[in-house]
Formats: sequence, C-alpha cells, structure tokens
Amino acid sequence: MTKPTENKSPDTSDAKPQPERIAKRIARAGVCSRREAETLIAEGRVRLNGKLLDTPATTVTPSDRIEVNGKLLPEPEQPRVWRYHKPDGLVTTNHDPQGRETIFDALPKDLPRVITVGRLDLTSEGLLLLTNDGEIARKLELPATGWSRKYRARVHGTVDPKQLAKLAKGHEVSGIKYGPIQAELERQVGANAWITVILREGKNREVRKVLESIGLTVNRLIRISYGPFQLGNLPVGAVEELAPNILADQMGIGTPSNKKGHAVAKVKPKRSTRPKPKTESGNDKPGKAGKFAKSDAKHRGKGNDRPGKHSPGKHVPDKTGPGKAGAGRPATGKSGKPGGRAGKPSARPHKSGNRQGAGRK
Repeated sequence: MTKPTENKSPDTSDAKPQPERIAKRIARAGVCSRREAETLIAEGRVRLNGKLLDTPATTVTPSDRIEVNGKLLPEPEQPRVWRYHKPDGLVTTNHDPQGRETIFDALPKDLPRVITVGRLDLTSEGLLLLTNDGEIARKLELPATGWSRKYRARVHGTVDPKQLAKLAKGHEVSGIKYGPIQAELERQVGANAWITVILREGKNREVRKVLESIGLTVNRLIRISYGPFQLGNLPVGAVEELAPNILADQMGIGTPSNKKGHAVAKVKPKRSTRPKPKTESGNDKPGKAGKFAKSDAKHRGKGNDRPGKHSPGKHVPDKTGPGKAGAGRPATGKSGKPGGRAGKPSARPHKSGNRQGAGRK
C-alpha cells in the first residue's frame, strides 16, 4: 500500500529571508488589510528606511525599517481568528463618514487590533470573522478559496420554488452577473417566508439584490456560517476566539494537535486483575502443586486452561475413590463441562475447606 504523502513546510532554518511586498508585510502585522495598506502608501503615510514611500510595488525583508503613520511597524504576531455575532444596526468599517456606530465601537476593549473577513450590511446580522492578520483576511475573502456563505433570509412576498431553483444556474441583475446560488424555501407564513441561501462569491448586497429581482423583499438577513465556521449559539454581540488546533485543521495555520510538539495518548493493554493461585509447595505455577498435580494437570488440559483457586489443607478425594472413574476430578466451572472422561460432574463443590479445582465464581 502506498503511504500517503504529507504537506510539510520546507526547512528554512538556514535559508535567507524571502522578500515580500510591503503591503503584504503591513497586512501581516495586523495594521490593516493589503488593499488599505496600498491606500496608506498612496497617501504618503508609509516610510521605508526613513524615506517616504510613493509606490506599493516595493519588496522588503525583515531587516527593513517600516513606519506607518509615524509609528514603527510591529513584528507579525501569531495568526488568530475570532467569531463575532454582529448585531443589526452596526456598520462594518473602521470609520463611518456619517458618524454611525461601527462594530469596532462595540467590540470588547481588551481585543487586539483586528480586521474583518468580508463585511455585513448595516441591517444584516450574524457571523462575522475577525483576524489579526490582514493576509488571512484577504485569503478568506477570495472566491477562489471555495468557502460557502450560508444565510437565512426573511422575505416579504410569495415564494415560487421554481424561481429559486433557477438561481442554481447563476443570475444577472442590472448587468451584474452572479454565480450559482442555492436557495430553498423553509416555510411560508402569511405574507412572509424564510429562505435558506448559500453562495460562494459574496458580492456587495448580493442576497438582497438577487431576491429582489424575483419579487422578494428581504426584511431580515442572518449569516449562519462562513466556510466551516458556524454561528451556532454564540450570543448577539459576543466574540469567541477559535482554538489553534481548529485553525490548523481548517486553514493550515500553525501546527495541528497530532503533529510534533503535542502528545498523543497511547492505549495500554488491559492487565488481568485475577490473582494467581497459591499452592501448598509455594510454587505458583499451575500443574505443579501437591500430590494430585498429575491428576489436576490432566483435567486442566481438557478445555479449561484457567487454574482453580487452591486453599491450604488436605485434599478430599471424590467418593468414587482412587483408581475409579472421576477420581480426584475437580468440579466443573461455568462452562458446565465435566473435566474427566467418565462420570457425571458434581452439582456443587465439596463441603470441606479444600476448593481445589472449584473454578472461578
């Protein structure tokens, strides 16, 4: 059988640091997204090694000194991702020209500087991913990542399931083409209905525009999942960080829990708790005890390989006497099969103190 190959990171311990675009470096430091970094450069707010930078088409290495808004660019931190249950009425932006409250005004104060993965409209609610790494945010936003976005939409109007089925082939609204959309009717209650919508592109106000084009007005929109991450029972306005092993498994960030650096529990074989039998001679090996060793060994060889419990004292032979069938034969165990070649097994053990061959209870 061919052993599956593993994706391993190349050994860069002796390799020289690879140069990268300055916008990417700024984004990895968690200052802003790559696109926003390019805007900062165009506005003359970024310096490289003391000189004002005028183009984002510049590569840098860890040894370069970068300043943004007069402050030294911090070193890139370990990538982190959070789930956030965005409430209705907050704008997904850092600064709103109209002075409306943003999600960053509502986030916990102890949260580090974060960037949103995509956006949700002012009146939209539900799952919004946050990260401290702008490069991760950009990667997760791209349709090429292949992650689906799932919504529950409450609409006003009568839903035609056939119209919803046509959306799976793609749709065009006002000259804008949208990719395949999976839409299913959950239930129709009077003039309103709930629809489940799954898409992969996430263009601006896509769900609202597409549904309005088929006569349905969206009056509530909740995002319940983004790729493998679910909104679940996360309370409105709450923030929860994803565990490192989840990031490793779902996004390839960090080290998964079953790789080097993490202990993997090994299953130990179960050990028998049955005590070893004691013999008169002090030898605990079955078949070697007392004057009836040969008789006992003979009967133990007949299908029962577990020695019975021996107690000190004198052995009381069977009433049939020595030399007769069943002489010296121990009582049967749980199997109910006699140990000798002839005669019937004893219905109960001998009343004497000797319980040799009595079997296990």
